[in-house]
Amino acid sequence: MDLRINGRRHAVAAGWREESLLHVLREHLGLTGSKFGCGQGQCGACTVLLDGEAARSCLLPVAAVAGHEITTIEGLGTPEAPHPLQRAWLSLQVPQCGYCQAGQLMGAAALLRRKPRPDAAEIDAAMAGHLCRCGTQQRIRRAIMLVVEQG
Repeated sequence: MDLRINGRRHAVAAGWREESLLHVLREHLGLTGSKFGCGQGQCGACTVLLDGEAARSCLLPVAAVAGHEITTIEGLGTPEAPHPLQRAWLSLQVPQCGYCQAGQLMGAAALLRRKPRPDAAEIDAAMAGHLCRCGTQQRIRRAIMLVVEQG
């Protein structure tokens, strides 16, 4: 089975086909940006984009995502050309401990893809399923609004 991740094909060995997408990303493919948080799809730390929509990779059997385009935080931008959200995150110094931030960024990217000009209430609703124990939610909202304002 092959997966298309961040624009590249990756072969998944037969022994990994019963695992979650998160486990395959981190342990088999070395894409460690997506984090294991709760393991129940409740915290959002493992969020990736599946055909452009936010998806909790800890809940997805890897066999279910073959044929879909998967984007991880490693594929959102590059060090040379960061995604506008990544630039805003850095500009506003959003991360604190950073553990949840990859999932937060992927959730924000999905939101802006679906709704390019969300208001504060729409941002709060979209990001409500992404937990941050450090309390960076206000800075996350400001970073998303910065990207919206910059168009």
